[in-house]
Amino acid sequence: MRRLLIALLFPAAFAQAAPPKAEAFAPLFELAGIRMLCEQAAPLLQRGLEPKQQEQLAAIFTADALCLDLAKRLSGQFDQVQLDQALALLDIPEAKDFTEAERAVGEDGAQGLATYRHERPPREERMALVRRLDAAAHTSTLATLLRYEVGKTQAFMALQARGESIDEQALSEQTKTQEEALRASSTQAVESFMLYAYRQMPSEKLADYALMYEQPTVAKLLDGSVQVLPELFAERRALLKK
Repeated sequence: MRRLLIALLFPAAFAQAAPPKAEAFAPLFELAGIRMLCEQAAPLLQRGLEPKQQEQLAAIFTADALCLDLAKRLSGQFDQVQLDQALALLDIPEAKDFTEAERAVGEDGAQGLATYRHERPPREERMALVRRLDAAAHTSTLATLLRYEVGKTQAFMALQARGESIDEQALSEQTKTQEEALRASSTQAVESFMLYAYRQMPSEKLADYALMYEQPTVAKLLDGSVQVLPELFAERRALLKK
């Protein structure tokens, strides 16, 4: 908590602002879970496809290039002071405790999670804290975004394989209903996971963790990523036409 308070009081007004390099976003993406999204894109897209299509997707949707392009788009919205503040907020011991709790769910997580929620319905105030954290960390939003963009890309490739063409606007219109369904299922899955993974975390600690994500620089990083990532997927779909 002490480091969080220090970060909140970071004397940005007295520091020399400088435009950050794209590479400076790497540790932030790692801590905020954005790097994982970049890494999951290609494997999810490749599922069930022929080897030739898998190779094409692997080349276009490399994790390093996707995250680097995202960083380049975001770099104009931040200065180095803001990046340093966001890093100070995200890189705290409390955050590592939550990461360890998530990893501890393990392979039997699905069964344990279902049993836990059935046997121990969450208290109203605990549910509100989990929803606050989900909203602040953009967890459901990012999960929905990835699943939706993967689905759009696979639909685009299926049309291409049949010799049909479609532009981004039409593709978005045709897949809009799927997006709503994905959002609902992602939110439910994330809430259930958080309730189970953080079941031994005191509510005060959960509130502090949500507060970390609610700080302006961290929120700006996540909001910007949510806005830019669909553009990056669209640009890569355009490359599949060639």
